Amino acid sequence: MQITSKFTIAVHTITALDYFRDMDRVNSEFLAGSIGVNPVIVRNVLSQLRRAGIVNTRRGSSGATLARPLEEITLYDLYRAVGSVDEEEGLFHFHEQPNAACPVGRNIHKVMDARLAAVQQTMENELKKMTMADVVSEIREVIDRENKDESSAGERISD
Repeated sequence: MQITSKFTIAVHTITALDYFRDMDRVNSEFLAGSIGVNPVIVRNVLSQLRRAGIVNTRRGSSGATLARPLEEITLYDLYRAVGSVDEEEGLFHFHEQPNAACPVGRNIHKVMDARLAAVQQTMENELKKMTMADVVSEIREVIDRENKDESSAGERISD
């Protein structure tokens, strides 16, 4: 099973909310343009983030804001907020009816279930260590480097 794109949309959303926070309004239309998805998808993700206490939203086009400092928002918080993985099924969707008459089919769950649960737990533990402050800091560094590269390229062209 794949983690839904809602997870990366949530990361993009939080990053954009911080990066563009001094603008007049950062609403679902604006965010959809940045993310490259339909505004309805952004509104759904914002609603999930609001219910998780990560963002504040207001009716109309006034926009969204962060409800918590970036240092207090982990990638795991976003992963959980947007329902990236079905709770009962977990990260891995195991075929449900292996052939009980087959020795492999009869025993594959006994061998794989704990391993797959451990992989999911490891991934989730790593997401808990990563904050949105880290992501936003790095995106700002990348944008700054990009801007410097563009301005120095412009200087070389005009010389």
